[in-house]
Amino acid sequence: MRHLIDPMDLSVEEIDQLLDLADDIIANPKEYENACAHKKLATLFFEPSTRTRLSFEAAMMELGGNVLGFSSADSSSATKGESVADTVKVVSCYADIIAMRHPKEGAPCLAAMKSDAPIINAGDGGHNHPTQTLTDLLTIRREKGRLDNLTIGCCGDLKFGRTVHSLIKAMSRYSNVHFIMISPEELEIPDYLKEEVFEKGGMSYEQVRTIDEVIDRLDVLYMTRVQRERFFNEADYVRLKDTYILNMKKLKNAKDDLSILHPLPRVNEISVEVDDDPRACYFRQALNGKYVRMALILKMLESAKGE
Repeated sequence: MRHLIDPMDLSVEEIDQLLDLADDIIANPKEYENACAHKKLATLFFEPSTRTRLSFEAAMMELGGNVLGFSSADSSSATKGESVADTVKVVSCYADIIAMRHPKEGAPCLAAMKSDAPIINAGDGGHNHPTQTLTDLLTIRREKGRLDNLTIGCCGDLKFGRTVHSLIKAMSRYSNVHFIMISPEELEIPDYLKEEVFEKGGMSYEQVRTIDEVIDRLDVLYMTRVQRERFFNEADYVRLKDTYILNMKKLKNAKDDLSILHPLPRVNEISVEVDDDPRACYFRQALNGKYVRMALILKMLESAKGE
């Protein structure tokens, strides 16, 4: 039985197989509409979520399966003091597969030790979000036709953004990928990623302060929110915040085939005027999340049966 806790749990070959399966589901949806008949997915969300929880539920329903679970810790026995381990042990008696989100880093790893059903980490604190990473990889591959030979700009909060960290780690296994990290000094990518992924892994990267100076070189632009709460004082935030808002003026010198991604939710870091530009991929990206989760559910249920 396999669990998915970290995107690096999957080999490059396994990722490619998942993305191929997701592509086939998109092309031939009717062939999969009863693939999970009589199977149950439990969504254990100890903190609120919109896209991730609903896309898991939609994925299982479109595979012909059923869904049970809860959408916040307040509606579970956690309010009575029940441990995560006990919750998962019990729920795995009722469900064939579990998607779990928890505010504490490492909680899904603990759950995997106790569960009798496969666990999918749907986000644990600022640590990992592997299904978002798979969503990003599927989107990049569908938009660009490849996962190698790319220049990828990551913009915004690169210090605390788990989606950026996971994407960098996943892309480190593909050839000739160059990252350009666009952020204020206060929100630069953590030193451990610079050392462990970029420098030890021999992956090329650079750090810049504005979108404008690199937009013409990018194949992919991955936007995140610059968060007011991460700054030590309001003056610094006010000084910097508009630098990281993507609008049509900033896209003037971008490539015609640039792909703009965002894990969502968006606040104001991408102007709504960009939404109608064909280079805006973030809503297609959200849809891709459903298909890649369908593929993952199928593969993990096969693993649980020993197929």
